[in-house]
Amino acid sequence: MAPPAALVALSAFAGAPAWACLLCFTSYSERHRICQIFVGVEGPRVQKCEEAFSDAFKGLQDAEINYDERGHLHDSFSQITFSLQEIATARGSYLVAFPYAAKKMQEVIAQLKKVPACVPPCGFQELSRRFLCLGCYSKVCDLPLDCPIQDVTVRRGDQALFSCTVDFQLPKEEITYSWKFAEGGLRTRDTSFFREMPRARGYLARIRPVQPTHSGTFSCVITHDQLPLARLYFFLNVTGPPPRGETELQGTFREVVRWAPREEEGVEPWKPGLGELLAEPGALTSGNLFLLAAAAALASAGVTLLAWAFFLWYFSGN
Repeated sequence: MAPPAALVALSAFAGAPAWACLLCFTSYSERHRICQIFVGVEGPRVQKCEEAFSDAFKGLQDAEINYDERGHLHDSFSQITFSLQEIATARGSYLVAFPYAAKKMQEVIAQLKKVPACVPPCGFQELSRRFLCLGCYSKVCDLPLDCPIQDVTVRRGDQALFSCTVDFQLPKEEITYSWKFAEGGLRTRDTSFFREMPRARGYLARIRPVQPTHSGTFSCVITHDQLPLARLYFFLNVTGPPPRGETELQGTFREVVRWAPREEEGVEPWKPGLGELLAEPGALTSGNLFLLAAAAALASAGVTLLAWAFFLWYFSGN
C-alpha cells in the first residue's frame, strides 16, 4: 500500500529522539484522538494503536535541537497530527502511516539548522543554546564565565595593547565592554581585587608608556543587555631597567608632571587613525565608501573655490 500523499509534506526538527519530541509537542489527547479515528472510540485496540504510535518514533537517533528551531518543530508536529487524522478518516492503516511519518521526520531533521558548537574555554554562549526533547528543556554550554589569564610581557616605556575578543559568536547589538585593574603586580581573577578603569571603553585598550606601576592584572567584561557573557584577564609583566640617564629626581619630577587622579590611571581607550580604521574587517562598507567619496568631493570643491577666489582677487588688483 503506497503512503498517502498527505504525509509527504510532513516536516520536523533537529533533535533528541523524535519519540521524545512527540511527547513535547503533541498532547496525549491529540494522540489518543488519532487512534480513536483509526480503530474506534474505545477498547484495547486503541491502546495497541497508541503503543504503535510511540514505537514508530523511538527508532530515531538522539540529537540536540537548535533552540531557534523550536517554532519550526512545533509547526511540524501540528502538521503531522492533522495529516494522520486525514489518513485515519480515509480508513488508512496506522501500521503503515506511523512508521512512514517517523521516516519523513527523520529525513527533515537532517536538513535543519544545526546547533552551533560550544567554543571552549569560557563564556556564556547564548547562540549555542540547544533544546533537548528528551526532557523538554533547554541548556547552554557548560563553560565558566571567567577565561584563563593571558600573560603579556612588555618592556618599560613601550606600549601594551589588550584585545577583549572571544572565539565564539556574540550578539550583534547592545554589546558593551568594561575594564578593571588589579594593581601591585597581582596575578588574579578574584574580582574583589579589581577597581574600575573609567577611561577605557571598547574592545581595545592600551597603556603607553608602560611603567612598573602598571604591573598587575587587567580585566575586561563583555556584556550584552546587562548580562555578562565573558570575563577576560590580562596579566601585564613589565620588564627592563629605567631609561638611560634617568635619576630618582627626574623620575619624581615626571610623576608630578604626569600626575592624574587615581581612577584615571592605567588603561586608555584605543583611538585608531584613519588607516587603522580602514584596515578593520568590514570597514569599507557601501555606506562608508559613500561618506569617503562625499568627503573627497567636498574637499575638492573647497580647493576649487579657494583657487577661483584667489584668481579673481589677483586680477582685480591689476
